[in-house]
Amino acid sequence: MNKGKLTFFCGKMGAGKSTKASEIAQKSNAVLLSEDEWLASLYPDKISSLNNYIEYSNLLKPQIKKLVQSILSTGTDVVMDFPANTLSQRDWFRSIFSEIEAPHNLIYIDLTNAGCLKQIEKRRKEQPERCATDTPDMFEQVTRYFMAPTPEEGFNTTTVAQSP
Repeated sequence: MNKGKLTFFCGKMGAGKSTKASEIAQKSNAVLLSEDEWLASLYPDKISSLNNYIEYSNLLKPQIKKLVQSILSTGTDVVMDFPANTLSQRDWFRSIFSEIEAPHNLIYIDLTNAGCLKQIEKRRKEQPERCATDTPDMFEQVTRYFMAPTPEEGFNTTTVAQSP
């Protein structure tokens, strides 16, 4: 049986990964999994720092990996709104699709820092529950670790240039 395709995203905080994930999932009739939704439902009010995020995100990953591999194995496409912004995050995605030999697409959303900060400010107004974490300070903390994907990593990558 053919495996479903795994689509995942790289882009700075505020670049538009969640918006693009929703669009692609709808267009391709894929299962959409959002890290923010999982974290908010399983660990409400627990994430107030980057260290909290890393801790709780790492608790999710083993079960999410099994779930995604199971869905892909049925031939269903999966769109993951989980960040692939560092080498270790991308290695985790690689383990998901390579272990079961499923096709993949890494979508890199390239937006300037100024554009991301503008989007974050807009999101804070539209989603007040995110005010505690969607801050310029959090953006700076997270962006320090951001690494754009390189061809040497060997992913099937689609780059989307966003205008602010």
